[in-house]
Amino acid sequence: MNPRRFLATLALLLSGCAGSQQGYPSLAKRAVEGAPMAEIAPPPAPIAADAPLTAEIARYVAQADKGRSAFNDAFVRADRAAKTASGAAVSSDAWVAAQVAISALEAARNDSVSALASLDTLYVQRSNAIADGRERGGLAEIDTARAATLAMVDSQNDRIDAMKGRLAQP
Repeated sequence: MNPRRFLATLALLLSGCAGSQQGYPSLAKRAVEGAPMAEIAPPPAPIAADAPLTAEIARYVAQADKGRSAFNDAFVRADRAAKTASGAAVSSDAWVAAQVAISALEAARNDSVSALASLDTLYVQRSNAIADGRERGGLAEIDTARAATLAMVDSQNDRIDAMKGRLAQP
């Protein structure tokens, strides 16, 4: 590169850097940043769920419990089939029987998964209704039921995954 052209380009770049600070705010600490914070009031106590909401939550919890019972019953059969098929070749009779039993196990937990989805939907709907001022309270009860149902579904997923892990993969 020509030395004159290089120096001209360098001078142009440096002049652009030198005068560019006039439009940007200072990064120095502002007075408001050093001021003491006002005391924050504690959040209001949660409002309990009304009777219709409590009944709806109880219905979903019962549905989840029904799914838990069906899952536990099907788990015994699927676990036995998976133990028999452990080490068996893919597509062997034992492997296919284990896959069918695992499919039945996954279907048996539909009530649990459906209850979780319903509780998720209920939580969102209730949150929106509270934000809009149409309803009051009940989120804590929904969240408690939802957390318990989520833990149940997660445990079921873990048990199914562990069972599948014992089988040969195609």
